[in-house]
Amino acid sequence: MLLADVIRVDRSSGAALVGPNADFRTEVMHRGRRSVAVDLKRARGREVVLGLVERADVLMEGFRPGVAERLGIGPEDCFAVNPRLVYGRMTDYGQDGPMAQAVGHDLNYVAQSGVLALIGRHGQPPTPPLSLVGDFGGGGMVLALGILAALWETARSGRGQVVDAAMVDGAALLGAAFHGFVSNGTWHTERGTNVIDSGAPFYDAYETADGGWLAVAAMERHFYAELLEILDLNPSDLPDQYDEQQWPQLKKVIADAVRSRPRDEWVARAAGRGCVSAVLGRPFTITAPGGTAVCSLWHCPAGCPGWALPTTLPCGAGTFLDASLSCGRRRGRPASPSRGSEPSAPGAARGYPQARSPRWRAVRRAPTVAPCALSGRPWPQQHSSSPSPVAVTRSPRTRARRRPPPPRRRRP
Repeated sequence: MLLADVIRVDRSSGAALVGPNADFRTEVMHRGRRSVAVDLKRARGREVVLGLVERADVLMEGFRPGVAERLGIGPEDCFAVNPRLVYGRMTDYGQDGPMAQAVGHDLNYVAQSGVLALIGRHGQPPTPPLSLVGDFGGGGMVLALGILAALWETARSGRGQVVDAAMVDGAALLGAAFHGFVSNGTWHTERGTNVIDSGAPFYDAYETADGGWLAVAAMERHFYAELLEILDLNPSDLPDQYDEQQWPQLKKVIADAVRSRPRDEWVARAAGRGCVSAVLGRPFTITAPGGTAVCSLWHCPAGCPGWALPTTLPCGAGTFLDASLSCGRRRGRPASPSRGSEPSAPGAARGYPQARSPRWRAVRRAPTVAPCALSGRPWPQQHSSSPSPVAVTRSPRTRARRRPPPPRRRRP
């Protein structure tokens, strides 16, 4: 997050999450974040949070309205110890109103924002768009934008801010353009009948001969002409591109053509033309002109479950992956409990400031590096000496070692 030092405050009893994020250790988004397990219902837990707030720039909370105030960590409590704090709040349906205390998840917010009704194929039920529209887009990104604006203002005024983001409002904001299209009559309310909702034959995903999928997005006429050339289709034998009445027929023609070759062969034939790309089911690497690799995610080379975050360097040889930066596990050794794992006891201060917790000490790990993902070459020497993230581990001894007393001088 913009090189921010993030400390996550977890429940001492665990979050009791379900689904793919039930285990914190397998979540890419939790990697590199320090954490502290706190029981906020106890006075000591409140002191821990306010101690962190005292030195923080931003606090973000996702409780229901009124809960943070009851726990003693609301905006007024935090401003009392840090007047410059930016206090970010994320709720389902806002801080007040008839639905302020209603419960829900991403799908509920997207449904009530009017966006879910627009997503899906013709004749099919609305399709849940993962958690991208509500949680991440309408919630997280909208809150992040507000926090950045508040930090800009706080740097000039010296006063803290409260930023409130309701996920139902953020989801509606993301769908504002399409609600506008409906209002001016340029968008059909029936799903799967518009240009970019799988209704148009030139904007859809098609199955290939080998069971893969090809994404086609040739909206403009010159791109559509390139698409027909790639597919070996004669334009004179086909209806007009924007004749909506003939779209079902044209879609069948394109589907039959795409099904005649394997996916990678179509990508090679397109060679960057016609807005054609492969539908990839896993992260991948692209080699840009000049040999620089642009990478998304990779399997952790240390054998951790899930995906690892890479370190991309413009070295010309490819993308280098530092295992210590991605997950904190060193090859041949068990994962450290200080990063990417769920707190196990109240006050287990993973990431808690060293000055306030003498039983914990900061330890720098020597970076463990994997060779280049493309060329197999080792990590360049100029980068190998960069410090790895600080991991907080418990010291085996809590008493400081005493220095030996100076030798006594003998009297002559």
